[in-house]
Amino acid sequence: MWYLQNGRMLPWRETKDPYRIWISEVILQQTRVTQGLPYYRKFIDAFPNVHDLANAPEEKVLKLWQGLGYYSRARNLHFTAKYISSSLKGIFPDNYKDLLKLKGIGDYTASAIASICFNEPAAVVDGNVYRVLSRVFNIEIPINSTQGIKEFKRMAQLLIDPVQPGTFNQAIMEFGARFCVPQKPDCDSCLFSATCLALERNKVMQLPVKLNKTKIKKHYYNYIVPVSLDHKTLLTQRTGKGIWQNLYQFPLVESPSEVDVTRLKDISAYKDISEKLKIKSLVPHMATSVVHKLSHKHLYTRFWIAEVSELKENGISFSETQSFPVPILIGNFISEFSLFKD
Repeated sequence: MWYLQNGRMLPWRETKDPYRIWISEVILQQTRVTQGLPYYRKFIDAFPNVHDLANAPEEKVLKLWQGLGYYSRARNLHFTAKYISSSLKGIFPDNYKDLLKLKGIGDYTASAIASICFNEPAAVVDGNVYRVLSRVFNIEIPINSTQGIKEFKRMAQLLIDPVQPGTFNQAIMEFGARFCVPQKPDCDSCLFSATCLALERNKVMQLPVKLNKTKIKKHYYNYIVPVSLDHKTLLTQRTGKGIWQNLYQFPLVESPSEVDVTRLKDISAYKDISEKLKIKSLVPHMATSVVHKLSHKHLYTRFWIAEVSELKENGISFSETQSFPVPILIGNFISEFSLFKD
């Protein structure tokens, strides 16, 4: 009843089309609704159905995804759209078990699609659900442990409404996202204030428990931004696996620590770039590094403006760079720098 009266009006809640539910769930992984909503609308406008997404060039998919991060989600989305379009004739599997077989679709997404679109009582467990359950039932098992993943899924499955599983799943996620929030929840006004064990024991802010397994590594990225006399520059495509696969970037020099101009010029990767482009001068665009934080690494990034006479091969204007799919930190630089280069 609470959700039916208080649930936000969102476009993916106005449909049971598995394609649109799938798009929304993938976008909202690691992304807040306020940030994800404009991306969802752009995706649906560009690719109204699974065949449109399947037939789109990867670069267009990545460009629309730019800024959301975790680009493997976009590549998996594109791969699976091609599979559904060709091998399944555009028809989505109608059950949790078969949805789980699709690339990029895990327990959470399969449960969401199965419950919302096909009324299968498959419980979703995301960060919001972990938080609500751990607090209401005072569960101290780490949510990112093998035992915790199994226990929270078991409990969510026990609680789900078998008659309206999709509504139940959306209700508990909505409640966690808006009321049982990570910081400063309004426990006095909470629906569960009379029965919440964590509130009773003054442990709300201690839950959920999460093991700190990730060791953050520091990386130092130096992007060399060629600028020719006719205001052209150069982007190259990242190849191989790893972050930002198939996205575009300026020539990159990695260093073991932060470097000044002299030390940067001593790095062999820079020497190769300088020789190829015939760099005449090099100056830093900003005095200090910009730190771009990913889940497992922090990138200390600087952009270096490299003056060159001309770019004979693959030179493009700065206005053209804005059509390429790039990591968000490069996109931000391009937007700023292009204001006075074109």
